Amino acid sequence: MAFAGIADRDAIQNEKTYEDRKLPVTLFGQLAETAAKYPAHNAVSYQITSGPADKAETLTWKELLEKTCQAANLFRDLGIGEQDVVAYVLPNCNETVLTLLGGAIAGIANPINPLLEPEQIAAILRETGAKVVVTLRPFPKTDVAEKVAEAVRHAPGVNTVLEVDLNRYLTPPKSWIVPLIRPRIDNKEKAAHADYKSFNREAMKQPKTLKFADATEDRVACYFHTGGTTGMPKVAQHKYSGLIYNGWLGDTLLFDETSNIMCPLPLFHVFACHVILMAAICSGAHVVFPTPAGYRGEGVFDNFWKLIERWKITFIITVPTAISAKMQRPVDADVSTVKTAFSGSAPLPLELFRRFEEATGVTIVEGYGLTEATCLVSCNPVDGPKKVGSIGVPLPYTDVRIVKQTPEGAVECATDEIGEICVSNPGVFAGHTYTEAVKNADLYYQDSHLRTGDLGRMDEDGYLWITGRAKDLIIRGGHNIDPGEIEEALLGHEAVAFAGAIGQPDAHSGELPCAFVELVDGASATAEELMDYCKVHVHERAAIPKHMTVLDELPKTAVGKVFKPDLRKNAITRVYNDALMKAAQPARVEAVIDDKKRGLVAQVELNGATAAEVTTILGAFSRPWEEMPTE
Repeated sequence: MAFAGIADRDAIQNEKTYEDRKLPVTLFGQLAETAAKYPAHNAVSYQITSGPADKAETLTWKELLEKTCQAANLFRDLGIGEQDVVAYVLPNCNETVLTLLGGAIAGIANPINPLLEPEQIAAILRETGAKVVVTLRPFPKTDVAEKVAEAVRHAPGVNTVLEVDLNRYLTPPKSWIVPLIRPRIDNKEKAAHADYKSFNREAMKQPKTLKFADATEDRVACYFHTGGTTGMPKVAQHKYSGLIYNGWLGDTLLFDETSNIMCPLPLFHVFACHVILMAAICSGAHVVFPTPAGYRGEGVFDNFWKLIERWKITFIITVPTAISAKMQRPVDADVSTVKTAFSGSAPLPLELFRRFEEATGVTIVEGYGLTEATCLVSCNPVDGPKKVGSIGVPLPYTDVRIVKQTPEGAVECATDEIGEICVSNPGVFAGHTYTEAVKNADLYYQDSHLRTGDLGRMDEDGYLWITGRAKDLIIRGGHNIDPGEIEEALLGHEAVAFAGAIGQPDAHSGELPCAFVELVDGASATAEELMDYCKVHVHERAAIPKHMTVLDELPKTAVGKVFKPDLRKNAITRVYNDALMKAAQPARVEAVIDDKKRGLVAQVELNGATAAEVTTILGAFSRPWEEMPTE
């Protein structure tokens, strides 16, 4: 169905209520329905290396259903009931897909970011009460197996660890070499309370049809952690209905059984799991996952366009950091099959949008979603007007309110007035978003609309714009970083009196963490010393600040809280001026203003430079700029 704007969205909604669409109640019901329609069609493909002619493994929809049933049967035999948890700490591979689907059918699937540190993984395993963990068998160039072994030692509820050996995807001579150089984990390093077994060996013993009764009602199917930068991460609950809603959106608005989707995003993230994989399960589309690390995989960017040609890709799933990397490589293959590229996770700079469109002839569609809403909220119309920098229009059956706090309580904002984005749709589990009840307090507007923590506005055409974040999260290449961890670490230094961490603009990652400190009277510490201190005391590598500024006094509110908008203005000025100087441009940022509609905007004195020259440099950043107004 065409999706050209609000009129098309409203036509879908007016056709019938969402409940009257009579969609399958469970994940197994939806998967079985699609496998019956398209048994011989390709469902998922995976290649461990990025070469355009390298070995790949493809599962048809019939095969995917059968292998998913085997995985679900295995989990049931290991004691997983509908309220029990199967966690996985895996890079992308076909076993990751099977664990996600089989885990959500047998019990509750809990994807965990394999880049997290052992203490963070252990905290999530304890928080969710995971009984089974699926992870890698020790493999060269990755420490996932070692980290999980350490985490499981501190998660007494885990009774079984199932290992996936990636060596089966390799061809000789690499497949011969791996056993010789494979890292070893001594038995003493493994938890005594957990049995270690082979995932594939155990799954192959199981029948290819479900040997237990599928659920008959909607229930929680997945736990997704948010961030993970603190010892006790928040864990969001996703029901079958939320998964199927995201899949139905993809089937209705984007994909069909002839679509081929390139998805180099990780299968521990809602974008890949719900927006893409569930959309394929509902539509019969084919999803390709290149390399264990996706976009981070060796050679993926160098071979990206050739992979598009190999798989005759029609839809590219991407993020701004990946688009930036792609634009540093020539389009050296036939990409004429590509219809659309979808970008999420962070705002897309205008210059990057234009460069991609000019190089490929493909238009990028930006959208918005969040873990707490199961995912999708809004999207620029695929077949209609796209406003670069906007997150588009709310999707069918999604109600968005822009809300501000007043002395009389919460009220809804007028057109173009900034407030907090609040969302209600079939993916929002109102009242039960997080596993811990206390974390759901004050999380909803009118008990129905999830307060996202994002600040934004709705323009006169019904398009949403994000202008800031009430939560203060730093988003580095789509990865959420809690500034509190950086600040807490710095405040442990004897010379630091106050600390404020923010995301500074970055042309590649969108944001990078940076920190500002005020020292104790009479104390001394250099920025370099504090950076070294952070390398030891900030536990997540991605959260270690990339820049440190020591100020005589940090800006503060009337009650003594660090005032971060001023820190952001400072960082924008520094980063933008550094970029202009490196390009030998005379233009300079003279001020950063807080615009009612656009958020923070850099005002630039051109000093003889042209606007086009400045745009070439500053257009790579997500925060806008304008020429300094004359008096």
